[in-house]
Amino acid sequence: MGQEYDIAAKSIFSNLADDIASYFLGLTYTKIDELNIEFTIVESRESDMIFKCTTDYGDIALHMEFQTYNDNKMPYRMLRYATEIMEKHNLVPYQVVIYFGKNELKMEDKLDYHLGKKNFLNFHYRLIDMGEVKFEDIAETKYYDLYAFLPLVDKEKRQKEEEEYLKKCAEAIRDMPVDKGKKENIVISAQILAGIVYDKEIIERIFSEVIGMSILEESKIYREILEKGKKEGEREKSIEIAKELLKEGMDINKIAQITKLSVEEIKKLLN
Repeated sequence: MGQEYDIAAKSIFSNLADDIASYFLGLTYTKIDELNIEFTIVESRESDMIFKCTTDYGDIALHMEFQTYNDNKMPYRMLRYATEIMEKHNLVPYQVVIYFGKNELKMEDKLDYHLGKKNFLNFHYRLIDMGEVKFEDIAETKYYDLYAFLPLVDKEKRQKEEEEYLKKCAEAIRDMPVDKGKKENIVISAQILAGIVYDKEIIERIFSEVIGMSILEESKIYREILEKGKKEGEREKSIEIAKELLKEGMDINKIAQITKLSVEEIKKLLN
């Protein structure tokens, strides 16, 4: 799966953040404002999703990260995210990492140490493995947008039934009581996400047989999602190049010409 495809998959998760928070986290909240935070000291300068919301706990910052691969530095990243959120916005962060990769989940959900009674750290966040979510748990809800995730859930059943499992996913999406436009969006999203664990030929054949919709390249939605992923991927590459050029002492204006980043963006990399 290419980087633009990976970012496209993350984009789908981000677009469904409200349903994810309600269904998977069980949070009752009112969104107040999206917090577009650029972090100065973390490996990934931009988080996937942070927004301020009101809950039974009061105002908090709901922070979601979407992972397609195991990152053994995730606990350190999440701790740095948490401290910057608290420092910059004076909000307590509710943090969750949602893993939807092909490989087995091998990330920690905490960072702790104890050096006596008054010198310790006990930091935890939620870690959700989509592969552990059961097919029925989603297929029996009315959160129809979440049906796009069906090809990624229930890893044990998926690996046992293989193509037959994907066919069940397509049938569940086909039978949703939603309008045609909404169903088309969910079908395209499901096919994109299925690409993480299934071959493209299998996806197109099964969705064509079951729903009559398969050729992703002909979908405007698909092209828009991948184009967004491509642009974000190019920007990430430009940031990495700029960092290396800064280390070499190159002039900021020259770096801006090479990377197409703004001078202000490059200056932030110096922090």
